[in-house]
Amino acid sequence: MAPRVYLDWNATTPLRAEARAAMIAAMDVVGNPSSVHAEGRAAKSLMEKARGQIAAALGADGADIVFTSGATEAAALACAGRTLHCADIEHEAVSAWCVPDLGVDAAGQVEVVEPAQSALQLANSETGIVQTLPEGLAVSDLTQAFGKLPLAFNWMGCDMGLVSAHKLGGPKGAGALILRRGLDVAAQLKGGGQEMGRRAGTENLIGIAGFAAAAEAAARDLADGVWERVSGIRNILESALSAEANETISVGKGGARLPNTICLVTPGWKGETQVMQMDLAGFAVSAGSACSSGKVRASRVLRAMGFDEGAAASALRISLGPETTEEQVLRFADAWTAQLRRARARA
Repeated sequence: MAPRVYLDWNATTPLRAEARAAMIAAMDVVGNPSSVHAEGRAAKSLMEKARGQIAAALGADGADIVFTSGATEAAALACAGRTLHCADIEHEAVSAWCVPDLGVDAAGQVEVVEPAQSALQLANSETGIVQTLPEGLAVSDLTQAFGKLPLAFNWMGCDMGLVSAHKLGGPKGAGALILRRGLDVAAQLKGGGQEMGRRAGTENLIGIAGFAAAAEAAARDLADGVWERVSGIRNILESALSAEANETISVGKGGARLPNTICLVTPGWKGETQVMQMDLAGFAVSAGSACSSGKVRASRVLRAMGFDEGAAASALRISLGPETTEEQVLRFADAWTAQLRRARARA
């Protein structure tokens, strides 16, 4: 029996060896970073080193890095108490705090009217479509782009960014809010004065250490052209699928996309059904954002782009990673096209 193939890297990534090693080492650092004794200072030193590593990987030297439990908490910290506008393509962690009234065209691009009062993601988790961020943007979800695209927060022209460790090979449960120096936010978790008074609670030193190691490794991958290789494999898979599926739409193809993402819409073949069939065949894929899994509904991202309800419910997301091979994606293409033929026969 062939080994299973993981093609859901946009949902979460395998833990990098560098992150695992850093987390194991951090387990032996006994002090609380807020304590003033030697053990506490050692913990504080490790945490501040990690803050610098993440800032360097993000091109955010001089910005404030506020550690959180993930991008969802970072979004709450950035957006709470403000009236921000967004489009319906945003992750629910952002759209839950915003007025989703910005327009989206058929190519998935968002028109931002008032950047200082708006939130706009850099890359979409379902379609992989990349946005051009306007100068003066209030908030940008960088979660999917961080580690896959070259980033320089200091030059992006936005006030705040959201990132999460587990999207780039770090642990789940660690993330950060990136703040342009000079800005402030009101703490949502109140208590002690940790994180410059912006996020109370003892910092997750083990998770932070793993996050920093993963961010450094991700930066090396970018410099070494790893994601260009992934993009090539993605294109091989896309060609293999399109050769059989004339009626299938590859959303965002031909435009700026993440190098690892394919979003297929095959009208009449439900995304949930495809996910289950591929799972039984030994492949992990998804019908959209992992945070929406288990909810039987059409993709609101695709609906915002103009797809009708039936088409938006027939989406399949395939997302690759540095460990994905050409042999694996061609095996997936064979399995998927076999199921497509069966679906056509039943129809």
